Amino acid sequence: MSQKPGGALRNLRRTNQEGVLSLLLAHGPQHRAGLARRAEVSRTTVSTIVTDLMDRGLVIQSEGDPGPDGDGQVRDGRVRDLLAVNPRAAAVVGMNHIHDGVWVHLSDLSSRRIASAGAGVDPATGPDQRIAAGLGVLTRLLDEHGLGRDQIIGAGIGVPGPIDHTTGVVGVSLPGEPWSNFRAADAFGRALGVPVAVENNTRLEAVAEARWGAGRGVADLLYVGLSSGIAAGLILDGRLYRGTLGAAGELGHVSVSIDGPACRCGNRGCLVLHAGIPAVLDALRPVFGPGTGLEEMLARTAAGDRAGEGVLADIGAVVGQVLANLCNLLNPERIVVGGELSRAGETLLAPMRTALRRYALSLVRDVDVVAGELGLGARVGALGGAALILGEPSDLAAALNRITGPPA
Repeated sequence: MSQKPGGALRNLRRTNQEGVLSLLLAHGPQHRAGLARRAEVSRTTVSTIVTDLMDRGLVIQSEGDPGPDGDGQVRDGRVRDLLAVNPRAAAVVGMNHIHDGVWVHLSDLSSRRIASAGAGVDPATGPDQRIAAGLGVLTRLLDEHGLGRDQIIGAGIGVPGPIDHTTGVVGVSLPGEPWSNFRAADAFGRALGVPVAVENNTRLEAVAEARWGAGRGVADLLYVGLSSGIAAGLILDGRLYRGTLGAAGELGHVSVSIDGPACRCGNRGCLVLHAGIPAVLDALRPVFGPGTGLEEMLARTAAGDRAGEGVLADIGAVVGQVLANLCNLLNPERIVVGGELSRAGETLLAPMRTALRRYALSLVRDVDVVAGELGLGARVGALGGAALILGEPSDLAAALNRITGPPA
C-alpha cells in the first residue's frame, strides 16, 4: 500500500528533527548555519526544525563551551546564537551488577552526573533479586531528584559474563555464575520499562575509561581488568568491539601454558590461573603467611617488600607477554590497566611494559601502557553504562524525539 502524502511528510519531518538532535548530541553546541551544512539542508529548514524542537523543550540556547583547541573561541558567530540539546530534557541510566552489589549512575544528556548510589547484594542472590535491588536504588534516586521514570530514555546495564547480543542471554563463562543462561535483556527491559543495552561489566569499564578516563581521545584502546578474574574491553575505531556474539575480551581464559593447571572453564594454563588475585596471594602466602589478603599484600609491597615486588613483577611479565600478542594482532594506541591489581602501580606496570616491548613486533611495541583513572568497583561500570547510551547519538535522538510525542 502506498503511503499517504501526509504520512510521508511527517516521516520526513521526524527524520530531519532526529538528524538535528543527533548532530547536536554528537558535536555539541552548534549554530544554525553549521547545522545546515552538516545536515545538508537549507538554513530555512533548520530554523523551522529548531523552532519546533525548542517549543517542545528539546533544544535550548547555549552559552557554548571552549572548542577542541581550548581557546574558548567560537568560529561560527556569536556565542549567544549557539544551540544545544536541553541536557535536562531526559536522563540516561548506567547500572552495574557485580558479585556482591549493584551501582546506579544517573546522567543528564550533557554527560553531567545527576546522582549515583549503590547497594550491597548477597553473593548467593539470583538475578531477579539483583534486578530488584538495582531498581530500588534507581527509584530512590529518581524520587530524590524529582524525576519520573518516563524521563529515562535508555539504560546501559553491566553484568558478569559474555552477553549474546543476538538473544540478550548471558553466556556461561564459569560454572555456578548466577547470571549464566539468564535472558538479561528481556528481564531488564521489563523491569525498567525503557530501552536497555546489556553488556559485560568489564567492557563497560573500558567504555567509561574511553569516554572520561585514561583512554579519552584514543580511537583504538585496549582495556585490561586485573582482579580475581581477568577480562578485556576493546575500543576499535572509537566503538566497543563485541565480536560476533558478544564474547570478545575473555582474556583470562587465554592459555599461557598448554600443560598448565586445569581451569574451571575446561581449558588448561589459563592466564587467570597465573595472574588473577587468588594466584598472586597463593604465591605470597608462604612468605606473608596464610591469612594474607589483598590489602596487606599491596601495602607491604608498596613499602618495599621484595617478595611482593618479585611476584608482581612475574605477574606483569606474563600479562605483558599476552598483551604483546594482542598488540601484534590489533595494534592499539593505548592499553589501560584497571582492576584491583592495578593499584600496585609501577611495580606491576613497569615489568608489563618490559615484557610487551620484548615480545611485540618493533612496529607496535611502543604502545602506551597506563593505569586507569576512574577508580575501582561497580561505580566505574555504571559510568560505562551511561556512556554506552550517550555514545549512540542517532538512537538517543530518536528516543528523545519520541518523549514529547510525534511532531506536529
